[in-house]
Amino acid sequence: MSGAVRQLLAGGRWHFQHGPIDCIVHAEGETGAAAQCIERAWRRFGSVLDELSVELPALRSDLSAVRVAVTGGIARRMVAACRPHAAEGRFITAMAAVAGSVAEELIAAFDDRRITRAYVNNGGDIALHLIDGAVFDIGVATDLARSRSGAEPECAFGIDASSSVRGIATSGWRGRSFSLGIADSVTVLAASASVADAAATIVANAVDVDDVRIVRAKASAVRDDSDLGDRLVVRHVPPLAEPLVRLALARGAAQAEAQIAAGRIMAAVLALQGQRRVCGDVRAALALA
Repeated sequence: MSGAVRQLLAGGRWHFQHGPIDCIVHAEGETGAAAQCIERAWRRFGSVLDELSVELPALRSDLSAVRVAVTGGIARRMVAACRPHAAEGRFITAMAAVAGSVAEELIAAFDDRRITRAYVNNGGDIALHLIDGAVFDIGVATDLARSRSGAEPECAFGIDASSSVRGIATSGWRGRSFSLGIADSVTVLAASASVADAAATIVANAVDVDDVRIVRAKASAVRDDSDLGDRLVVRHVPPLAEPLVRLALARGAAQAEAQIAAGRIMAAVLALQGQRRVCGDVRAALALA
């Protein structure tokens, strides 16, 4: 499998890992069907990193400045998810949708009526499979420190098969990817994981204010292979005055509402220093704890 490894975890979950790609995969269904689909997903997983590596120069290009042509299925999905944002004049590279696009590729292995429900969680960006009557309860921790301490998540998403939500993505300066904004977290619900991933990046970037105490650094100085080049990414956010927190969230919420109006996402939850904004008509798809 060219360096890919997997491990069976508690509860029948699987951990797939290859370089920076780190997925938790789980399926429920008829006896034997889940195992067959897990094997199908594992076989597909083994070639993902090599496929993406071949096209990295194009995938790291600014889509607002360059017409990118890629050939791989995952790469095309990444570009398609990010291109609408580039068309609006925003800097974005296809890498903004990489985690969600990989999760979406793997969830296709579970497109089987014998599978009641399945998910692929790629570092917090999640693709879902649900059949009629199946429900996923998904907790979202908007405070990373509380999450690591084992506290219950602040939000609980109840998603059933009647909902069009099949992708969930989270972005923020505390995550594993860089952010231009100061959001602790922005979680987005969309019809696909790739679209959710790109939109979460854009919304999280918009949660921002000017404060000299916010520490920013060139992305290239932190990680020499970053697709963000010399753009300033957030490295530390001190406690902010409440009006600044409200302003930052208002800016992010405006962007989230624009994404909803454009039909790209259904809802978003934005969090910063104990405050939270919910955007979209979430009654059908989202239950706040």
